[in-house]
Formats: sequence, structure tokens, C-alpha cells
Amino acid sequence: MIARLLALVLLLFAAPAAAQLLEPAPAETAEPTPAPTQTIAATRDAGDDDRIADRISGIFAALPAFKQVSVSVNEGVVSLSGQVPSEGDIARAEDIASRVSGVVTVENGIERDVSLNADSAGLTTLAERVDGLVKMLPLIGVALAVWAAIALLGYLIAGFGALWHRIAPNGFLAELIASAIRFVAVVGGLVVALDMIGATALLGAVLGGAGVIGLALGFAMRETVENYVASLMLSLRQPFRANDHVLIDELEGRVIRLTSRATVLMTLDGNHLRIPNGQVFKAVITNFTRNPQRRFQFDLGVDADDDARAARKLGRETLAALDFVLDDPPAEARIVEVGDSNVVIRFLGWIDQRKADWFKSQSLAIPAVKEALENAGFGLPEPIYRLRFDPRSASVPFQPADGEATHERAQDKPRPVRQMTVTEEDEDTRPTDEIAQMVDAERREGGSEQRRDLLDHSRPVE
Repeated sequence: MIARLLALVLLLFAAPAAAQLLEPAPAETAEPTPAPTQTIAATRDAGDDDRIADRISGIFAALPAFKQVSVSVNEGVVSLSGQVPSEGDIARAEDIASRVSGVVTVENGIERDVSLNADSAGLTTLAERVDGLVKMLPLIGVALAVWAAIALLGYLIAGFGALWHRIAPNGFLAELIASAIRFVAVVGGLVVALDMIGATALLGAVLGGAGVIGLALGFAMRETVENYVASLMLSLRQPFRANDHVLIDELEGRVIRLTSRATVLMTLDGNHLRIPNGQVFKAVITNFTRNPQRRFQFDLGVDADDDARAARKLGRETLAALDFVLDDPPAEARIVEVGDSNVVIRFLGWIDQRKADWFKSQSLAIPAVKEALENAGFGLPEPIYRLRFDPRSASVPFQPADGEATHERAQDKPRPVRQMTVTEEDEDTRPTDEIAQMVDAERREGGSEQRRDLLDHSRPVE
């Protein structure tokens, strides 16, 4: 790869030289015409130096910048001395003197005037600029008035909120359109005002500086801009509704609202969770609410010596007989693997989340299938472990602790099991909606935050 790059670079550098070598030579090469050379006369007439000095002095007298310049001529050599307001005037004086006929050369001894006095060049220039600014004040006032009028017109157009809300699919995009109109009106008015006063160069500098600043801010506020764009896309796509039970990557909860910066959830334990919209837009979203039918599943293992197919059939029939399990789709049981001491069967059942709670239904289905299998004589063995003891430890006699009988260890005694009565309330599978009620209350009491909610129930969910 590096060799190819080096070859490409050499080719790029060699191509112009090769093209020059391959280019056919012209039939005739035109010789450049030499510039005429001014010759110096061998003799001079009396009074030539005085005429040159008078001519140059007369020219300088007509130019205010050269009033303090002195001119002397000797044998055609012009000597300039004195002071001028700016550096450019020094070269200008030498150029004027060298163009006078009969001048052999110019010795330029002019310096710039840097003194602070009433006739100082800097103060004169500043006074001239102030005077020019004063003369332009009426035009500047008119330009400012035009700028204000254009900006005011833009703000008035942007103020038609009902129109933009009718055109835009949601309030967030309507506010974005109004802000864009205001921005265009302000910048457009500034362009017109600067053009009126002839400050187009200043306009270019302002726009160039604004572009550089905007680029720097874009890099510095990359995440903020990303969240802003993600908020716009989420408001258009509407991936969920308020109070939907969602899983955003590993974050689970019910949706409270979608703002211009974050998605607000209430977790299943009642806490508020704010997720940046940039993360939400790129995340994998699981919505448990969109489809009212939801499936639960659990695994049970029967003894390896039992008939796994009969256990599968009995468990499926038991699961289908439960009131909260739907007939369509039907309950299912699958033999998934053979373990070390059992055969693992996976039981699956569907519920309607509008009538039954998913967690409650699964909690009641597991013991129901387990008891049905045990009552039918199927064993649900525990894991079997094989222990190997060091032969040297076999000769160590057992030493009972104080208060422990030698013929019975305390941990071998059966533990008493408390008998509990299962009531109809314990068998209740109605949906648990305490989190949903909290979300509804939060939305009702949201105030200004609720008005900034980007969730729109009138738009379809993507």
C-alpha cells in the first residue's frame, strides 16, 4: 500500500516534466523586445539643474502631502529630504521625481512624520475619518432604519404561530420555522444596510468571521447539536406514545414526555429517568405496549427417567386451562435440552395485557404447572453433585460440637413449613397500573414542560 502511494506521488510530480519534454518545440522563438534604456547625456546645458529642481518643486507644491519636502539637483542627481504623512508617500515622491526629463537618479532621504502636533498626519487622518463619519450619519441612520424595518417584518411573519403550526407536523418544527424566518430577516436586513453605506468589505469580513465561529461552535457543541437534530427526527417519527412501557437499550420504564433535549421515563420503581435524544434516536427500542398480546415463558426440568413428552403435554394443558392465558395464540411447551439429571421443558403462554398483568400471570403459571407435574408423579429433581473426599480425611472421627447430639446433627432436622391459605386476591392477575397512574398525574401537573411535549397522539407511530 505504501509503495503504491509513493509511486502515485512520483507520477504526479513527474507528469508535468514529462509533458514539457514531450511538447513539440515552436517553429520560431520570438525574441523579447528589450525595454528602451535612457541614456545619460555627455554634456549638460547651463541651468538644467535649476529647471529640474523648479519642475519637481512645482509638482510637490501642488500636492499637500509633499509640502515639507525639499528638492536639490546637482548634475542631474535629485536629492529629496523632508517629511511626509505616510510610508506610501515616500515611494510616491521618488517615482514622481524619477519621471522628470533629465533626472539621472534620485537620492531619497524623505522620512515619515510621526510627531504629535496639530498638523500631524495621524491626527489629520483621524480628523478626516471622523468628519467623514459625521457626514455619513444620515445615511447610516437610514440604513439602520431599513435594517430595523426588515427585521420587524420578519418577526411579524414569524409571529403567525397558528399558520406555522398548521403547516408543520408538530409544534417543535413550527418553532424551528419561526426561528429560521427571524434569523433570515435579521441577517438579510444587515446585508441590505451594509450595502447601503458601502461597507461590503465589512460584510464579507462579518460573514467570514461568523462562518469560522459557527464551525468552531459546531465542533464544541457537537453533542448538543446532535440531540437537537435527534429531537427533530423523533418528533417526526413518533416512535412511542405517552405512558408506553418501553425498553431503550438497557433502560426500562414508562414514557412521560419527549422534550427538545431528552426523553423522560418513569422507571418501574417510580424514579425519573432522562435519556438524551441523541442516545434514544440511535438505540434499540422495545415497546411492550403497542401489542396488547404478550408472551411469558419459564423452564421446568423433569426427571430423566420420566416420559418428557407426557410431561410436556400435561404442562401445556395445565397452562391452557388458566383463565388469564389466551386460547389464541395457544399455550406451548418445548423440550429444549437434556441436563445432567433432568430434561428441561420450556412452557410459553400468551396474555392480554389490557386484562392481565404480565408479571402476575407468570408468577401464577409457574406454580400451577409445577404442582400439576408433581401430582401426576413426575419428579423435578435437584442438581446432583458428586463429591470426592481425600482418603486421609476418612480416618478423622466426627467430633460433635457442644450441645449437639452425636447421633443427629442439627442441620439434618427437617424445618417446619408454615401453612398458608391462598385467597382469591392472591390469584388476581388484573393489570398493575400504579406506575401508569403516576405518569398520568405527572403529565397533568407538568405545566410548562407539558406544553413543550413533542409527543403527538394525532400522528401515527412509526
